[in-house]
Amino acid sequence: MLQRLKNIGPGALVAAAFVGPGTITTCTLAGANFGYSLLWALIFATAATIILQEMSARLGAVTQQGLGETLRQVLDGSFWKWPLYLLIMIAICLGNAAYEAGNVSGAALGISAIVGDDNSYRVSVFCMALLAAAILWFGSYRQVEKMLLALVLLMAIAFVATFVMVQPKFSQLLSGLVIQIPGGALTTVVALIGTTVVPYNLFLHASAVKSRWPTAAGLGDARADTLFSIGFGGLITVLVVSTAAASLFGSGIQVTGVKEMALQFEPLFGATSKYLLGVGLCAAGLSSAITAPLATAFAMSEILGFEKQEASRRFRWISLSIIFVGAALAVTGIKPITIILSAQFANGMLLPIVAGFLLLAMNRRELLGAHTNSWLSNVLGGAVMVVTAGLGLRSIAAALGFI
Repeated sequence: MLQRLKNIGPGALVAAAFVGPGTITTCTLAGANFGYSLLWALIFATAATIILQEMSARLGAVTQQGLGETLRQVLDGSFWKWPLYLLIMIAICLGNAAYEAGNVSGAALGISAIVGDDNSYRVSVFCMALLAAAILWFGSYRQVEKMLLALVLLMAIAFVATFVMVQPKFSQLLSGLVIQIPGGALTTVVALIGTTVVPYNLFLHASAVKSRWPTAAGLGDARADTLFSIGFGGLITVLVVSTAAASLFGSGIQVTGVKEMALQFEPLFGATSKYLLGVGLCAAGLSSAITAPLATAFAMSEILGFEKQEASRRFRWISLSIIFVGAALAVTGIKPITIILSAQFANGMLLPIVAGFLLLAMNRRELLGAHTNSWLSNVLGGAVMVVTAGLGLRSIAAALGFI
């Protein structure tokens, strides 16, 4: 077990990507507005993430291909090849641009909280975008990865400590495991799922696993990495909702920015709460602001089959385009929290499409041999796809006034 913990890698990258500012914001809003009643959505989302990311990790370890490469191989010669490519690429690019807007918005909110100046938001957005672009352009992400993970872990420890301090009632926590959607909570439910089961992570994970474990012998380590890292990330999200529910729900406080979000830390950290949340949001935002463009570039490069000599240049430009489109969206004048919540909602809508293609690939015996999906994996993966698609369709129907 200790040896496998030492091999923690791609799974931790995935966890750091989904425990971003969008997750902290969405979970805080869920707890503040609906108490513990939406905890079931996070339990479902964490289980769904483990199910789908295990498939992605298995794909990378066994085939030594990314998800984009595999889809290109599976669809080769099909009449639907280019229409499906176009659908995937548009969905990934638009979804990740929206997600990137949420990432840089969250990081900028963190900076604003630290410096105590709300007017610094737009400047902070561009600073975060330029920093993320520089890290990707010069290829120095590995050098800052551990620092970013450490800062996000610091915020996680703060939530654990605050959770212990506010002492939520066990009966209330249990009540949140009952499936229910209070009035006005549907968008938040889809956003909670979208902020945890992040579609682009399915592309990122397979590519990272094939780099970390160059043979199928690493499959056991990849699975352990996935289960531990994503399980830990899911625990953090549950703690965020619980601390917000215990501290803010029923208080009459309307969460519109970092100031109100930081109130959940005050029982333990007092006046320093805003600085703690600011550092955590900044670190989480920068980490996710790097992984979203990386995943987009992996997906696009693999689907389009760029040759090695041209992959590096195009890979970088794809990454940079996602960063700067996201930054442009972040400074449109829309409230940062609205952008963040909308991005998570968009991810929840995109998820069934990407999950469907992953299931298609995982049942190709010529690719995976004995490691194709079992009937149980197909049932679980199919259930995730059906549930998320159903929630998305219900959201669309509600927006159009049909329900």
